[in-house]
Amino acid sequence: MNSRVLATTGTSAIAVVVALSLPVGATPRGAFAPTARPSAAATTPAKRMEPAEFDVLRPSGRPVKLTFAPRDLSVRYTFGGKTYTLDDFLTRSAADGFLVLDAEDGQRIVDERYPSGNRGTRFQSWSMAKSFTSAAVGIALQEGRIRSIDDAVTAYLPELKGSGYDGVSIGDLLRMSSGIRWNERTDVPKVQLAAHRGRSLRTIAGRLESEREPGTAFDYNSMNSFVLAWLVTEATGTPYPKYVERKLWRPAGMADTARVGSDSRDALGYCCYYATERDYARFGLLYLRGGKAGGRQVVPASWVKRSTTPSSTNPRYGLHWWLGDGDAGDFMAAGMGGQYIYVSPEHQVVIVKSSVTASTLDRNEVLTAFRAIAAEVARTRG
Repeated sequence: MNSRVLATTGTSAIAVVVALSLPVGATPRGAFAPTARPSAAATTPAKRMEPAEFDVLRPSGRPVKLTFAPRDLSVRYTFGGKTYTLDDFLTRSAADGFLVLDAEDGQRIVDERYPSGNRGTRFQSWSMAKSFTSAAVGIALQEGRIRSIDDAVTAYLPELKGSGYDGVSIGDLLRMSSGIRWNERTDVPKVQLAAHRGRSLRTIAGRLESEREPGTAFDYNSMNSFVLAWLVTEATGTPYPKYVERKLWRPAGMADTARVGSDSRDALGYCCYYATERDYARFGLLYLRGGKAGGRQVVPASWVKRSTTPSSTNPRYGLHWWLGDGDAGDFMAAGMGGQYIYVSPEHQVVIVKSSVTASTLDRNEVLTAFRAIAAEVARTRG
């Protein structure tokens, strides 16, 4: 049976299809729990924000072990002249999944909560997916499938010659400085609806126009990430989901099956991974450990460093990773509805938070809270 799953299938039916679509002899680790689906733009019903189809990412045969060792964390942080506790933060940020991983001398989960769902729930990533796409690009670069991120996009995707992407480099896409005319707030719902209906986003990408010189300004654009995922497919000769599964998901020691959303043809790349909080934490841990998992270099260490270094067009953004301000060196993958994978190299902590109902909490407050949590984890070590 093909591993691709139609989005129109009911949730319980999806669980059955995913289980049956694993190769003979392979077994999913636990039930494929109902996916958490956050609301999207107010004008677009959430069910119409779902991709047309999904591809399955099978888990590793040797998952990275995470030990559950809960610890009392007395977290307080101040933002906007007010002081909040950890419980305040989780309420204010509409948290439905929350996990704190202490990676100092081990991999201990010191806090894990599920106000909605449970440990097996596959939460929607939204734009956290962009950081996975960045990792795939870095691996393809290391393998020589991509020669340089200074290469023109059209060297790999000649279909985009004559479009706004003509003259744009791979690095411009990663830094969100493609110069394409785009409004993230209004265009993403339209593109997501097209993907839901099974329209190929290749056509949409080919119709976009340029409005400024590439590499000169930061303009957050989800279509850039779709083009990157498409480029990974063409450069490697392997469909993006299969490449991610073979080169990233399984080597990184992921413990559970996940799904990746697509249109009728391609993975979206900019959104729509559906995975457990623990596997999101394993991805954060991979980057905390310089791209290593289980003694194996999965993502090149040089790529991890490059991806989390400030861009010339935005000091708070690297190569599809958001960066903290100041000298802390922290960074995070972030989704539009309050989804985060936060990494603190200073304190050796990874924090994951998912929201089903979109959170509007100021991202600067989120960063402040995460830093307070990471500092408290470091303080309470035995």
